[in-house]
Amino acid sequence: MNISVIGGGHGCYAAAIELAEKGHSVRLWRRDAAALAKQQNLGHLVVRDFRGQRQLSLGQPGDALSLTADLTQAVTDAQLLVIALPSTSHEALADELAPLLQDGQVVFMPPGTFGSLVFAQAMAKAGNHSQVAFAETGTLPYLARKHGENQVVISGYATRLPTGVFPGRLSEPAFAVLREAYPSVEPIEDALSGALMNAGPIIHPPLILMNAGPLEHFETWDIHNEGTVPSIRRVTNALDAERIAIREALGYGAPHFPLADHYATDGDEWMYGRGAHGKLTDSGDWREDIDLQKHRYMLEDTRLGLSFLVSVGRWAGVPTPVAQGLLSLATVVSGIDLYAQGRTLENLGLDGLSRSQMADCLSQGLPA
Repeated sequence: MNISVIGGGHGCYAAAIELAEKGHSVRLWRRDAAALAKQQNLGHLVVRDFRGQRQLSLGQPGDALSLTADLTQAVTDAQLLVIALPSTSHEALADELAPLLQDGQVVFMPPGTFGSLVFAQAMAKAGNHSQVAFAETGTLPYLARKHGENQVVISGYATRLPTGVFPGRLSEPAFAVLREAYPSVEPIEDALSGALMNAGPIIHPPLILMNAGPLEHFETWDIHNEGTVPSIRRVTNALDAERIAIREALGYGAPHFPLADHYATDGDEWMYGRGAHGKLTDSGDWREDIDLQKHRYMLEDTRLGLSFLVSVGRWAGVPTPVAQGLLSLATVVSGIDLYAQGRTLENLGLDGLSRSQMADCLSQGLPA
C-alpha cells in the first residue's frame, strides 16, 4: 500500500520505519528541507526496539522508505496519510492539505483531539468535496524518541488502537485501509468517541502541574518515573472518571480504556499492552526539560485537549470540576487563556448543535 507519513516528529519517524518494514511503500514528508537533505545524505535510519538494532536504507531506488519536502508529492497516490504530529500543528497543516486531498484517501491522526473536524472544515473552506475519511485514536502507536539525526528508539508499540472515523458513513472502507497498516486498530462509534479516547489530556496535565516545582528547579525531570506518585495518580484517576462519564452520557460503550490499565501489569490490556508504564520509564527517554509555557504537554494536551474535554462536558451536561480546575491552574502557570485558545466545541462552531444534529454531523459529515 502507498502510505505517506506527514511530519518529522518522533512518532512520524517511528511510523515510517514500522510501515516500511511491513512492506508498504512509504514517503516521509518534512517541512524542513535542510534537515531532510541531511538525512538523505546519511542514506539510512538506525532503529532500536525490542528486536535489537538495525539499519533501514532510505531514499534510494527500490527502498521502501523515501523522503520528500513536497507536500503535493506526498499526497499524490497515497492511500493512507498518517499524521502522527502534535495537534498544535493541525490548523496550519489542514489549510495546506485541504486542496490536495483526493477521493478514497484515509487520513489517520493518532491521536487527533477531534482534529478530524479541523481537517474536514478546512476542506470545506477550500471547496474540496472529495470523499476523504478522517480517523483518530487515543494515542500514538509508538513510545518513541529520536536520538540525533538518524537514530530512532522505539520502546513500545500499541497493541490496541480504539479508532473512530469522520464521517461515519465512510467507516467500512476506511477501516479496510487502516487495518492493512495497523492491525491493532479497533473500530469504535465515531470520531468524537475517538477523540474522547485521547490519553494525553488525562495523563500529562496533572503530571506537569503537580510536578511544577521539580520541573522548574531541576535541569531535567522525568514526570513518568519519579514524578508519578500516588497523590498524582489519584488526580489522574478522578480526571479520567470525568472523561468516562462524558463518554457514557453521550451513549458511547465500553471499553473506555481507563488510564489506570496503563499502569497495571494484569487485568484488561491497555493501548500499549500490559506493563507499558515500566517500558516507558525504563527507557529513560522521558527525562527532559519541560518548559511550562512552551512544552506540548501544556500547549497541546492542556490547551487543546483539556479544553476540549471541558467543552464537551459542558455541552453534554456533565460536570468536569477536576478538568476545569487543572485548566484554571494551567492558565495561571502558563500566562495563556487556554480555554479561549482551546479546541473547544465553541471554537469549532459545534456548540449550538443538538444531540441529534451532532450525531448526524458525525455520521454524514459537514453540511454542504
